[in-house]
Amino acid sequence: MRMQDMKHVKTIAATAALALTLSACELRRDGDAEDPTTPAGEESATPGASASPTPTQSASPVASIIRDATEPEPDDVALPVQPVEMTLSFPEGSDISEANERRLAGLMQRGAIEQDWPVILSGHTDSGGNDQANLRASRARAEEVAAWLVERGVDDDRIEVIAFGEQNPIEPNALPDGSPNEEGRRANRRVEIRIAPPGEEAEGESEETAGGDQDA
Repeated sequence: MRMQDMKHVKTIAATAALALTLSACELRRDGDAEDPTTPAGEESATPGASASPTPTQSASPVASIIRDATEPEPDDVALPVQPVEMTLSFPEGSDISEANERRLAGLMQRGAIEQDWPVILSGHTDSGGNDQANLRASRARAEEVAAWLVERGVDDDRIEVIAFGEQNPIEPNALPDGSPNEEGRRANRRVEIRIAPPGEEAEGESEETAGGDQDA
């Protein structure tokens, strides 16, 4: 073999050996390199292992249908309408005084007046006059109250006027010695108002009579 040919063979062999060496280095670098998609410090998941289950939110407790006995009642609960009893004094004749005007105005704010209940007006006197005069005086007082109520919207058909005269005193008309009991007579001159369902006794407001009536 010629010397030139031998040099060419050696050159080819050296080139092949260098290529093999470089390939081996590349393989080692590829095996040692970390996966660029794996965060630093995080171990890769073991194949086949399931992720830890995420705890689910606990269900809301079912609201109790049992009401707490200490729970306050609502403020807007409607109370039943109560019947009314009221007594108006008539110190002078049958005219309605300013004090009676105020009492009647308060009556118009009561729930009973708004119901379709009878309005009973009972007129009374003391025993100072004769029976017929006392009946007329007691009726006149009750009719004055009836007219006042009708003027303010109370249906006249609901109103009943009863004249008792001196029959039902609430105080003695005379003292034990037979002299006139002026305080008792003033109490007996009155109009009693009762507003209640038919057949039901009213248990409501009651006012004392005051003043005096010179005639009956």
